[in-house]
Amino acid sequence: MITIRKALVKDAPTIIEFQQKMAWETEHLTLVNEKISKGVNGVFADPSRGQYYVAESTGIIVASLLITYEWSDWRNANVWWFQSVYVLPEYRRTGVFRKMYSFIKDEADKNKVAGLRLYVESNNVNARKTYEALGMGSEHYTMYEWLKE
Repeated sequence: MITIRKALVKDAPTIIEFQQKMAWETEHLTLVNEKISKGVNGVFADPSRGQYYVAESTGIIVASLLITYEWSDWRNANVWWFQSVYVLPEYRRTGVFRKMYSFIKDEADKNKVAGLRLYVESNNVNARKTYEALGMGSEHYTMYEWLKE
């Protein structure tokens, strides 16, 4: 059975490990341990940065994600962004993310959030299919970015 909950600071080492795995899987990037550790722990230290959620199976964390906040002046409400989504390979395509999405969507409704957004690496076809199956669309905006390394 899968349960979803807000992450606790004691979950940080697992979240850090998941982020390192995701960076390698998706972009063949090796994250600097000190930097990712400070980044993850920075969310726990300052909740205005976001909130991690985890999925557990028999007490073992099998997935995590980060929700960050964007203020929408058009909607006079926050939009929540899914970020840093990672599911252990053996739990993919088993409904774990679907359950997490449903949990977050319910939380968003309770908090009068205007909507949910995410971005996905353009070649990640499986993730795109998952998000589309949940009713999310990608036809409204195209994302551009500038990032420092």
